[in-house]
Amino acid sequence: MLMVNIADMKARLSEYIDAVARGEQVIICNRNQPVAELRAIEPKRQTPRDLSPMFPDWEIDPAFFEPLDRDDLAAWEGRDDDDSVIAHRVAERSPSYAPQKKRARTRKRR
Repeated sequence: MLMVNIADMKARLSEYIDAVARGEQVIICNRNQPVAELRAIEPKRQTPRDLSPMFPDWEIDPAFFEPLDRDDLAAWEGRDDDDSVIAHRVAERSPSYAPQKKRARTRKRR
C-alpha cells in the first residue's frame, strides 16, 4: 500500500496508475491525512454466472425454449383471437387529460 500526498499524486499520476494496475493500493492524503483511495476496478464478467451451486437440482425443460402457440402468444401480447388489441385493460387506457392553460408570468416590482 502506497500513501502519497496530493501534490505528488498530481505530479506522477501515470506512475501510480501503473502501480494500481499491478495490484498495488494507493492512498491519497491531504497534509498526511488519508482522504481517498486509488484501486483497480474488477474486470467485467465475460461468462454467464453459474447458478448451479445455489440450485443444484434445477433443470430447464427443453420445451421452455419452444415457441408459444398462437393463442398463448396473443394472451401475452394482450390481443384477441382476431389480432385486435384488447382495450379493456385499465393500465392500457390512454389518458384523457385536458390541456392546461399556461399561467401568465407577472413581474414583481421593486
